[in-house]
Amino acid sequence: MYESCLEKQRKIKEIFLACPSEEAKYEKIIEMGREMPALASEHKKPENLVKGCQSQTYLHTYFSGEKIHFEAESDALISAGLASLLTQVYSGETPEAVIKCPPTYLEELGITASLTPNRASGLYSMHLRMKQEALKVLVDGNKKSS
Repeated sequence: MYESCLEKQRKIKEIFLACPSEEAKYEKIIEMGREMPALASEHKKPENLVKGCQSQTYLHTYFSGEKIHFEAESDALISAGLASLLTQVYSGETPEAVIKCPPTYLEELGITASLTPNRASGLYSMHLRMKQEALKVLVDGNKKSS
């Protein structure tokens, strides 16, 4: 049922396993941050700010069919890259998959262990926010954009 989520995690693991060092992984995260598309200005509103992030990070959620989609932007490349790691896996999934498919790939790759406590907290906060958005859909069927 959550094959898509797990398959996306596997693809990201392949990308990072090709990195020869921790520094190369860090550079890859920064590169992913640079490659993230800009968030439309109307989605950069206070209610879309992710609390717990060291930098200003916005998470916009919308729904298409039965799938939940996430777009993010941050004013820091590392935070943007970390947001990209999550949005690439969870965007386009069902709300159930977002809630039930843990981001084990982050630990398996040693990404969470190599982050400062503030960055790790921001990554956790972003994932928590995604799960909260998915839960909102399941609880009240609210399929409005935020």
